Amino acid sequence: MSAIHRLSSVSPSQAHPQVLLEVCVDRLSDAHVAIEGGCDRLELCSALALGGLTPSAAMMQQAAKLSVPVIALIRPCVGGFMMTGAELDVMCQDVAYARQLGLAGVGVGVLDKNNRLDPTATARLRDAAGDMEFVLIRAFDMTQDLVQAVEDAVALGFDRILTSGSAPTAAEGADMLARLVQIAAARIEILPGSGITAENAPDILTRTGAHSLHASCTTAHPATAREVSMGFAPAGGLRRTDAAKVRALRQAILAGRNDI
Repeated sequence: MSAIHRLSSVSPSQAHPQVLLEVCVDRLSDAHVAIEGGCDRLELCSALALGGLTPSAAMMQQAAKLSVPVIALIRPCVGGFMMTGAELDVMCQDVAYARQLGLAGVGVGVLDKNNRLDPTATARLRDAAGDMEFVLIRAFDMTQDLVQAVEDAVALGFDRILTSGSAPTAAEGADMLARLVQIAAARIEILPGSGITAENAPDILTRTGAHSLHASCTTAHPATAREVSMGFAPAGGLRRTDAAKVRALRQAILAGRNDI
């Protein structure tokens, strides 16, 4: 069991346990910014605006040199989380490559036609991951029964579940997240994510009893009219990691934990 996984087994009654901050990034320059701001771990992907897709091989290779643990998101296409045989083959190869590079772990999620975790696909991905951290991404939030999905995730060998409690944001899903933390107990870590900021993080930690948070900590950057008209950038502009937001979130976490 990894040190990060063991962190999830700390009881909320213990004095001010450390809260781990994971920041998701889709550019290597943003990875450096997040580290500068004080994150503990990175989730590396591409196309965050689309919910995150698998980063390129070169991005993973460069990320392996960073000073904090890196989890590579393995999601080959946009849309839902059902995968064709060919897409699953690609995922397994990407997982194996991340393992070869020495990344800390991978984030995956494959559902079956009934919106339950696909045991056959997950077993293949688990085998490809070896002793890496094995993280269930927010495909979890698309399952029909979150409580059953926790049990399935434990049985399938996941170390951690990234989830908003099946709500648009973790703040909206805080009550469900608290229930999931209790159900998970020491068996698997619940990592709240989606819409977490310095302003709401202390309340989310207090309400859920979680010991880690996942956030993007981005600021809007405008795109040019030409970039938008040509389809190279979204109309709402670009999002870039902001070291000041990472720093503020880290400080809010520390302040909030000291009030528990």
